[in-house]
Amino acid sequence: MNKMPDPKEFLAHRSPFLFVDEVIDLDPGVSCTASWHLSGEEMFFEGHFPGFPTLPGVLIVEALAQTAGIAALSHAQYQGKLPLFGGIDKARFRRQVSPGDTLVLKSTLGRMSSRAGKGNGLATVNGEIACSVEMLFVIADVPKP
Repeated sequence: MNKMPDPKEFLAHRSPFLFVDEVIDLDPGVSCTASWHLSGEEMFFEGHFPGFPTLPGVLIVEALAQTAGIAALSHAQYQGKLPLFGGIDKARFRRQVSPGDTLVLKSTLGRMSSRAGKGNGLATVNGEIACSVEMLFVIADVPKP
């Protein structure tokens, strides 16, 4: 079995804004399946919502975008680039995500060019759909410090 890469090998994101813990499956330039384990210690649970902690939907979408980023950045054409959101379409939230849950994140890339791309994302918990979304992103050059 091949060892899967660490998400940090591809993504510029770091704690507390890195939402992909582990890559489960990767087809460079095509798709990525990853996971995000929610311990309950994450700071957003404290305020969203007290007594009824719920993962904000926008963070599920961001986790799916990061998973799509791994799919894109693992392809030679996009290495060293920075994918940025260009749009979010048809986002649907189907179940609450709570402390202790593990999100399985599946992102598949669609039409891609050298400067932009499309993708679809699906987040599940125990096989139940939590979120589905269509994403549009631009491919930017990483600014030089």
